[in-house]
Amino acid sequence: MNFNIKYIPFSTFGSYMSISYLVGNEDLPEGIYLRNIRGGDDENGAVFKLDMLQNGGIVPFETILAPDCLTLKTNSGQVQLIFPESSCLRVFGENAGLRLTLVTNEYDNAFKKERGQLQVNVFSKKVKFMLRQIQGDLNTDAPWKVNGCTRVVADFTPDVDRKQLDATIEEFETVYSPHDFTESFQLARQQALGKFEEWHANTLDVPKIYEASKRLAAYITWSSVVKKEGFLTRPAMYMSKNWMTNIWSWDHCFNAMALAKNNPEFAWDQYMIFFDVQDRSGMLPDYMNDKFAYWNCTKPPIHGWTLSWMLDKICLPEEKLREIYSPLSKWTEWYFEHRLSSNGFPEYHHGNDSGWDNSTLFHEGIPVETPDLSAFLILQMQTLADIARKLGLQQEELMWEKKANDLLRNMIDYFWDGEKFLAKHCGNAVDCGDSLQLSLPLILGESLPENIRQKLIDGLKDTDRFLTEHGLATESITSPYYEEDGYWRGPIWAPVMLLFIDRLNAVGEFEFAEDLAKKFCNMAADNGMAENFNAITGKGLRDRAFTWTSSVFLILANEYVNR
Repeated sequence: MNFNIKYIPFSTFGSYMSISYLVGNEDLPEGIYLRNIRGGDDENGAVFKLDMLQNGGIVPFETILAPDCLTLKTNSGQVQLIFPESSCLRVFGENAGLRLTLVTNEYDNAFKKERGQLQVNVFSKKVKFMLRQIQGDLNTDAPWKVNGCTRVVADFTPDVDRKQLDATIEEFETVYSPHDFTESFQLARQQALGKFEEWHANTLDVPKIYEASKRLAAYITWSSVVKKEGFLTRPAMYMSKNWMTNIWSWDHCFNAMALAKNNPEFAWDQYMIFFDVQDRSGMLPDYMNDKFAYWNCTKPPIHGWTLSWMLDKICLPEEKLREIYSPLSKWTEWYFEHRLSSNGFPEYHHGNDSGWDNSTLFHEGIPVETPDLSAFLILQMQTLADIARKLGLQQEELMWEKKANDLLRNMIDYFWDGEKFLAKHCGNAVDCGDSLQLSLPLILGESLPENIRQKLIDGLKDTDRFLTEHGLATESITSPYYEEDGYWRGPIWAPVMLLFIDRLNAVGEFEFAEDLAKKFCNMAADNGMAENFNAITGKGLRDRAFTWTSSVFLILANEYVNR
């Protein structure tokens, strides 16, 4: 199975290098680029533009992307790139060469080392590269200036006799230590494929109809992992190695869930990584990468729901329950100590805090009291009560149960108007649009009174509001604020689908839950693992190589389709 480089980047497990197609702009020509994705998504990370060479000039080429190899191909030649290791690309060409053109900035420079070696010091990306010729020739054009090179162009070209080239592109930060490649390129490619196949074999089983999509989802999740470095205390599965080159403090939960059954230790790494950098106050950062954590916002406290879900699938040893109990308690208490409104309810200070960035609940201003935030905290306190019981902490178990029950009772009194849940700004109901976010209290399942639960379910089934051929729109399709590509004002999102499907299944709505799971899985199979989807057409929107979409697809196909 081959993928489309225009949507799916080429990388490998643990690497900060990624090859992506960039559409181009006035500063950057359209093309295929080797990128350094350290430091997050503030820049595109482009380092080298990649072009194919034949007969001394640049020629057009097509790309063939497989999990183990990116092939640039013409009618009479090809160049193949593989990752034998996370910090190294190996290049093999037949009847063709490869040109690397550095995207230069101030102080970037290059100079020849030993014969067949060019060291490129990319000041702007805080990384160095060694371009090394194994077979063929390495020709360079890098005129020196005091404050850096005006240009750096390096051509790997095949030798005259066999018309082949073999070369490496190796990144390093301090001292260069050459990789020792004694095996042939083809053997190295087989080994690279073996690493992916091991991950693929350990990915959740899905119905046969989704096997091709499982392979895509497996590749996206595997190749989006970066190694432990800097702020990242554990290997981290980024949201993507296209543009969303960070981890967010709710996205990571869905990736952990997809790993829980078959890869529990790595799943625990994904779940715990934000708690490793938790603030003394208990707050978790909004997002994080190898260079920094971002604290201007946070994300909704879905970690209790996530942990409860994982505990249903795997048996966590007592030491892991002890590891998470205090951090999860602090995260929960943070809302009651630092985010209570004057009316005594937890509140969001921005749409980004909720994960529903531009939801219509925030149309009239901030801060906003919402029932979904209270619902997440109720679930989190119920989970903490369960952990306290398992750890023999009886008084704390009773305390969490009481706090959960009190908030549940007060939430219904404050937010439920007899027909629907409301969000409130400055104590007044937000009267704008019709957001699916107000149906999220359904995640409380049987803790909700039956009449409330049924009204929420009926709303989900209403084809004039949220339910479409492909799933649940995040804003009612008849709302004046609905937008086809409106982020959280219309498109279908993977995490929302899983939250609802899981809870519907828990309250006995098996047929509806399975129908929604099939809708989502079919849509993803047809349109890729996109960041979100057009609710009417199912078309994939934004980034088409998203890990939480891949993880949710795998969970739904494994757990809820043909249950």
